[in-house]
Amino acid sequence: MDYLLDNPDAERIFQEILLRIKRLQNREVVNSMQRRGIAYKVNFGVAIPMLRQVASEYTQNHLVALKLWNKQWRETMILATLLEEPSKVTDNQMDFWVKNLQSTEIAEQAAMNLFSQSVFAYQKAFEYCIGKKLLVKIVGLLIIGRLALTDQNAADEKFDPFFELMSPLSKDPQLALVFSRIFIQIGMRNLNLHENAIRHARILKTIDSEVSSENADLILSELNNDEVIAIIKSRQNR
Repeated sequence: MDYLLDNPDAERIFQEILLRIKRLQNREVVNSMQRRGIAYKVNFGVAIPMLRQVASEYTQNHLVALKLWNKQWRETMILATLLEEPSKVTDNQMDFWVKNLQSTEIAEQAAMNLFSQSVFAYQKAFEYCIGKKLLVKIVGLLIIGRLALTDQNAADEKFDPFFELMSPLSKDPQLALVFSRIFIQIGMRNLNLHENAIRHARILKTIDSEVSSENADLILSELNNDEVIAIIKSRQNR
């Protein structure tokens, strides 16, 4: 990561945000997360809509975002993804943040709020999908899923390579929920990708893996639905 000289304004905003997080603490949410096995180094249980409200009151600031991420609280990491300037995100920064991920929740927020808006989005999504760690693979899938929903002008060729990565990912039961959702999102982008998604889902059925077969059944059931096909056609006709 690049290191920047600190400045008084960034430090003031940073300290102000930390104080606001502490004031919004919700012990019931923290206890609920812990009972569900969701553990953070530091967690104040602040709801994401509340964090979005806090973020909306500040201008995006690269240095403030770096300071928030490095604090490694649940809330500061989420706010870092909201307050970072996408145009200033580097590939090294993305790698560093991904290594620091503490949960699927943070992975989802990083992919949705920030990584999918980076100029490195497609490159990093591909790299992370073939990573070794579970959360790295999850964030890779989430980035490409977000791009499928938001990057309206991207050519199909941007998404086709991801189908080639799906066979090994389809075997992992820990990825099943994210995997099928992202596969379907790509397949719903347009009729061409819909056809490609169905073809690759059928390939998953040939893999000697019960998890792959279950994923394929779910994907095919969703994408072969008449209502889904009608939605895709209506999008293309706009």
